[in-house]
Amino acid sequence: MSDRAFDLVLFGATGFTGKLVAEYLARHGPRDLRWSIAGRSKAKLEAVRTELGLGELPIHVVDADDEEALARLAAQTRAVCTTVGPFAKHGVRLVRAAAKHGTHYCDITGEPQFIRRSIDENHDEAVRTKARIVHCCGFDSIPFDLGVHMLWDHAKRRGSKGLAWAKGFCGATKGGMSGGTIASMVGLIEEATRDRDVRRLLGDPHGLDPVRPGRTDDPFEQDQRSVRWDPDIERWTAPFVMAAINTRVVRRSNALVEGHYGEHFRYHEAMSMPKGPKGLVAGAALTAGLGGFTAALALPLSRKLIADKLLPKPGEGPSKEARDAGYFKVRLVAETEEGKKLHGRVEGTSDPGYGETAKMLGESALCLAKDGARLPPIAGVLTPASAMGMVLVERLRAASMTFVVDD
Repeated sequence: MSDRAFDLVLFGATGFTGKLVAEYLARHGPRDLRWSIAGRSKAKLEAVRTELGLGELPIHVVDADDEEALARLAAQTRAVCTTVGPFAKHGVRLVRAAAKHGTHYCDITGEPQFIRRSIDENHDEAVRTKARIVHCCGFDSIPFDLGVHMLWDHAKRRGSKGLAWAKGFCGATKGGMSGGTIASMVGLIEEATRDRDVRRLLGDPHGLDPVRPGRTDDPFEQDQRSVRWDPDIERWTAPFVMAAINTRVVRRSNALVEGHYGEHFRYHEAMSMPKGPKGLVAGAALTAGLGGFTAALALPLSRKLIADKLLPKPGEGPSKEARDAGYFKVRLVAETEEGKKLHGRVEGTSDPGYGETAKMLGESALCLAKDGARLPPIAGVLTPASAMGMVLVERLRAASMTFVVDD
């Protein structure tokens, strides 16, 4: 890739999250970074460039549906990162172009059906061209995927054979839900209502594995649907909406990481509630609310009302003050194959869906563009952990995120 004009192209720079990523790259990218921004509106790209003080930074006017233009774009850069969703609708062609031209790629999708299609259509081609195609480089699923990887790396360095199991718990969190995320959720529900294969995929705990093992009745790996007491953290837990994608990503990482996390590794994820009886009440309320929201999205009339009237539109999001006031705390527990318990923490200091997601995607893109010699020798449709592992953990630590193992 040494003859390519750019190290990195940001696609979707005029959207709300895309603009945050552009701002992050402008502030934190290395001085020698050769990068550019891309989108479908020249006027909006020029406005972003001016507002962020990016001088004569190159811009590319490209539509997400223009396959030839996307191919030309991919051929010019080492890596491309994108915020243009819903990805099942707008992301297929860019992934295809990146895989064909050996261009590294990262995004912030949380759409299992899109990732499954990407695997089926692009993995072999990306292996051939040595491209790293990395989905889920935002709040879903980096804290959980890299958090488990961090525990495994710690155990391995201490001489362990691997992990028997791991659990991820989303704890205290403050932040808003983006319009783009809502649009993706609505699109996923619409696909699931009309496509039996999508429904089966969503119900398959190993739906993103390289080889899907078929139905599994292991209760440990089933998506949590009720309030439960967890003895490992001594708290009540509730269903976590993002577990439907995070758990599949972690399991795919286990399948792709050399040596695997453990011979019979299992993973589970949930929301952790406050201590004591109030945790049970909070968990029950959250479970009921999540169930009602999901049921409403399944009905065309209420789905339209939610999407059109009650929630932010794509391109909208919280103020800088609100983003800066946000945070998240993720706790992880694992047990080694020798029976030793490990505890880890992953924390962010701003809104998880915006400020921290912009940071995580920005650092993922920089990692793919600049750290190639340090990354695992693997290509294909990957996960953050399998593609970048501890190299990305180091980057995020340097960017003020917490990744720590509590011995």
